[in-house]
Amino acid sequence: MLGIAPYIREKNGYYTIYIPKAYLSKFAEKIPLRAKADRLREVVEKWKESKKFDFYEVFQPELEIDLPKVEKKVAFCPICGSKLSKTSKYKGKERYLCKSCRKTFYSDEVKFKVVDVDAVRDLKGRFKSGIVPHNAGKFSRNVGKRKLMEIASRYGLNLKFVNDELLWDVVEDVDEIEYRGVVYDFVIPEIENFACGLGGIITHNSASFAGQQETYLNVKGEDEVVDKVKKCWSSLYTPRAIFYRVQQGFRHEDVSIAVVVQKMVNSEKSGVMFTSHPITGEKIAIIEAVFGLGEAIVSGEVTPDHYEYDRIQRKLINVQIAYKKFMLTRQDGKTVKVELGEKGKERVLSDQEIEELVKLGEIIEEHYGHPQDVEWAIEKGKIYIVQSRPITTIKGKVEAEEVEEGEILVKGLGASPGIGVGKVKIVLSSDEINKVEEGDVLVTTMTTPDMVPAMRKASAIVTDEGGLTCHAAIVSRELGIPAVVGTGNATKVLKEGMIVTVDGDKGLVYKGALKEKRKEEVKTVAIAPQIITATEVKVNLSIPDVAEKVAKETNADGVGLLRIEHMVLSLKKHPMKYIKDGEIDVYIDELYRGLKKVVKAFYPKPVWIRTLDAPTDEFRSMEGGENEPVESNPMLGYRGIRRDLKEEMHFRAEMRAIKKLIDEGYTNIGIMLPLVTRVEEVKRAKEIALEEGIPLDKIDFGIMVETPACALIIEDIIRECGITFISFGTNDLTQYTLAVDRNNENVAYLYSEKHPAVLKLIEHVINVCKKYGVKTSICGQAGSDPKFAEMLVKMGIDSISANPDAVQRVREAVARIEKKLILEKIRNL
Repeated sequence: MLGIAPYIREKNGYYTIYIPKAYLSKFAEKIPLRAKADRLREVVEKWKESKKFDFYEVFQPELEIDLPKVEKKVAFCPICGSKLSKTSKYKGKERYLCKSCRKTFYSDEVKFKVVDVDAVRDLKGRFKSGIVPHNAGKFSRNVGKRKLMEIASRYGLNLKFVNDELLWDVVEDVDEIEYRGVVYDFVIPEIENFACGLGGIITHNSASFAGQQETYLNVKGEDEVVDKVKKCWSSLYTPRAIFYRVQQGFRHEDVSIAVVVQKMVNSEKSGVMFTSHPITGEKIAIIEAVFGLGEAIVSGEVTPDHYEYDRIQRKLINVQIAYKKFMLTRQDGKTVKVELGEKGKERVLSDQEIEELVKLGEIIEEHYGHPQDVEWAIEKGKIYIVQSRPITTIKGKVEAEEVEEGEILVKGLGASPGIGVGKVKIVLSSDEINKVEEGDVLVTTMTTPDMVPAMRKASAIVTDEGGLTCHAAIVSRELGIPAVVGTGNATKVLKEGMIVTVDGDKGLVYKGALKEKRKEEVKTVAIAPQIITATEVKVNLSIPDVAEKVAKETNADGVGLLRIEHMVLSLKKHPMKYIKDGEIDVYIDELYRGLKKVVKAFYPKPVWIRTLDAPTDEFRSMEGGENEPVESNPMLGYRGIRRDLKEEMHFRAEMRAIKKLIDEGYTNIGIMLPLVTRVEEVKRAKEIALEEGIPLDKIDFGIMVETPACALIIEDIIRECGITFISFGTNDLTQYTLAVDRNNENVAYLYSEKHPAVLKLIEHVINVCKKYGVKTSICGQAGSDPKFAEMLVKMGIDSISANPDAVQRVREAVARIEKKLILEKIRNL
C-alpha cells in the first residue's frame, strides 16, 4: 500500500492498520487526506526533534585528554569472537556470557587478549559506575559535574541533575498539540474499553525489555486512547529504558515501538504460559495463573498457581496451588483490588482449561517456529490470547551446580539456575537500590524495572512474591543471575548484612557461605555416543554409596527401584526398636542420609523409592529382631505395605525422611508401595502420606504390581486412588501366579517370567494404565533380560529398570526393537 508495508488485522468487522515508525514520513507524504497528513507530519517532525542527543559520541572525544589508560585482559567468545561479559563464579572459575551466541563459558574455555583500555570506561566506551553516571552513579574527581556542564554548554545542551545523578536521558512530553492522526481513524472501533500498550514487554532479537514500557487499562474514547498512546511512546525514553539499551548495546535510534490497541478482556482468570521450558527448552509447557486481570501476575504482586504439562506424554506432571491474596478487576471503568480470602486458596485452572491452553500454545509456537512466552485471559469461559513473544532465555540442559549441606532459611520457586553467595541487602523500594553493591544478594518483595541496575550487581535475587513469569524471574534468567521467587517471607526471615547462599535450581536459600561441591576430575576417554530411546531405561539400586558411580557410568534415565530394606538391614538395630526406644528421629536421619545420596546423584532424573519390603526372617538377626514372628513361608507373610500399615509409625518415619528431601528441593522422587493386594491399602497409605505433609502434587506416587490380585484390580486402584505410576515386580508376580517358590530348588525349573499367564497379566495392566495415562515400568529381574525387554516394548511399556551391569545391553535391545517397530509400520503403509 503506497509502497509501505503495514500490519493489518481484521476483527469483528473493524480493520486495524499499524504503520512502522520508519514509514511514518512516507505515509504522511502519500496519504490523500492533506489536512490530516499535515497534522501527522507535525508529529513526525516533533518526534525527530525529540530524539535524544548522543551523549557518548560528543562527550567521549572531549573527555579523552586526561583519561588514563591501563592494560586489561579481555575475554573473547571462542565461537564468534565477540567480547564476553563476566557473570559469576563456579568451581573457582569465572563464568562469561556471550550476548551474540547466548552461551555461557568458563574461564578455561574462552580466549584472552591484552588490550589498552581507559581506566575510567568499560569496553563499550561507557563511563564506569563511580566515574561518570549513566542514569545513576557518583562523580569522581577525574570527570566531574562542572566538566560535563562546561562541555554541554558549548553544544547548547541543558543537562539536568538530581542529587548528583545525571538525567541526560529524560524525555519531556512527546507531543503537545491536539492530534487526530490518520492512523487512529482506522485503529479505533466503536467499543467502550481498550487496553493500550505492550504488556510492558518488547522482545528484540535475544533481549527481553521486560516491564520497561507502559501499559494502560480501562482506556475509553478517542481522546484518552491518543493520550495513552503518546505516553507509551514516551516510556521508550525513561531512564531505566535507556539504561537497559546502553547495557545491551542497542543504539537508541534503532529501537522502535509499536503501540498495540486492543479490546480489553475483563478476565476472571489470566496468566502467562511458556510453550516450552524457559531454560532447558524441553517440551514442557509451564502455565502460571491468577484470578482476575493479568497485571497482578506480570507485576509479581500476586504469587500465581504453577502448572507443568508434559507435551510428549500429554499429561499434567506438576500442580502447585498458591495463596492468591487478592485479584485485580475492572469496576466502573477503573482497575480495583479485591481481597479473595478463602477463594485465594482455590485452584485457578481446571485440567481441561490447561489442555486447551497448551493446544493454543503449540499452534502459536509452530506458527512462529520458536518457543513462545504467551499471555492469556479467560472471560466467560472463552480463552483470549492477548500477547505472544519468543522466549529469549533458553540455554539447553545445563549441569546443576551443587553446594554442601546447610541450614535452609527460606524456600521458594527456583526461577533462574545457579548458585549465588553474598550479603543480604533488603530493598523495599527503588529508592534503596544504591545500597546494593557488587556481589550482594538482593532481597525484595518483588523487583521492578527501576531495580535492574541493582540486579546486575547482585550475585542472586530473592523475592517474597512472584512466579516463573514475574519480572524478577524474567530478568534474572536473561542476566544469568540465580533467582528464587515466591518465598512468601524472605524480607522478614533474612536479615540485612547476613551471608547467605542462594540455590536457583532448587529454590532454596541457605544460611552462610556454603562451599561448592567439588567433583572428581573425569578423564576424557573415547566412548560410543549415547543411545536415545523413547522407552526410558532406568537402573535398580540397593546401596546408596554406589549411586554417584552408577549414575555416571550407566547414564540411566533414573532409578526405577531403590530398595529401602538394604539400608534398614545394615543399621545397628531393628527399625521398630528405634521407635520403641524413643529414637525415631535417629532412624529418620539414617533413612534421610541414605536416600539423599541417591536422589542427589540422579537429580533431576526420577528416583522411585520402594517402602520397606523385607521378609520377617531377614529382620530376626538384628538387635530387637528377636520378636519377629516365625513364618513357614515369609514370602507370603508379614511384609510389604501390609506390615507398614500395621506398624504405622514406621511408615510415618519413612514418609518423614522423604519429606525432608522434598523440602530441600528434591522433587525427583516417587513413592512406591510394595505387595499391594487391596484398594484400601493404597488409600490408607496415601492418607498417611498427606497427613505427614508429603506434597503429592509435586512428586510421583505409585505401586508395585507383583500379585495377581493387584494386576486384576488395577483399574479400581487407578480410579479410586489416583496413582501416577506402576512398576512390575516380576520376581514375585511370577511365583505368585505360578505357585512356584522361587527359593525352592525342587520346583525352580517351573519358574518362568515368560509364562503366558504372567505375560497376559502384564499386558492387561499396561493397557489399562495407557487408558488412564498412568506410567508403566518394570523393576524385576526380567527387566535385565534384553529379550524380555523386547516383549515389553512391543506391549507399550514406558520404562524398563535393569541392574547396573545390564543397562547398556537393555538400552541397545530397546533401541533395536523401537527401530524395528517403526520400520514395520512404514512397510505396512
